[in-house]
Amino acid sequence: QVQLVESGGALVQPGGSLRLSCAASGLTFRSYTSGWFRQAPGKEREFVAGIYWSGSSTDYADSVKGRFTVSRDNAKNTVYLQMNSLKPEDTAVYYCTARRLLPITTVASGYDYWGQGTQVTVSS
Repeated sequence: QVQLVESGGALVQPGGSLRLSCAASGLTFRSYTSGWFRQAPGKEREFVAGIYWSGSSTDYADSVKGRFTVSRDNAKNTVYLQMNSLKPEDTAVYYCTARRLLPITTVASGYDYWGQGTQVTVSS
């Protein structure tokens, strides 16, 4: 049974930092490209960042470039999202995703597996 479990979400002040983790099990994680998506109340789910299965390439939404960094540790079956200089508009539920041996895509339907999400709230 494939599981993606996100953690690290919290309430943080504007300008603060958080690191989200996504632990994968039930699949050969090093063969899976991973993406992070987020969904704010009343808004559609949107792509945030992605990392190729080998870690050789990454992609980011324009809204987070220069502030967020995606990385992975295949030995630990874990992908990370380091979020710096957080803004109130980053408030959302963040989801981890995976797709096997394919390039990064910004399209949510392109991912086969999803985690349950972790809440990030940026507020003073």
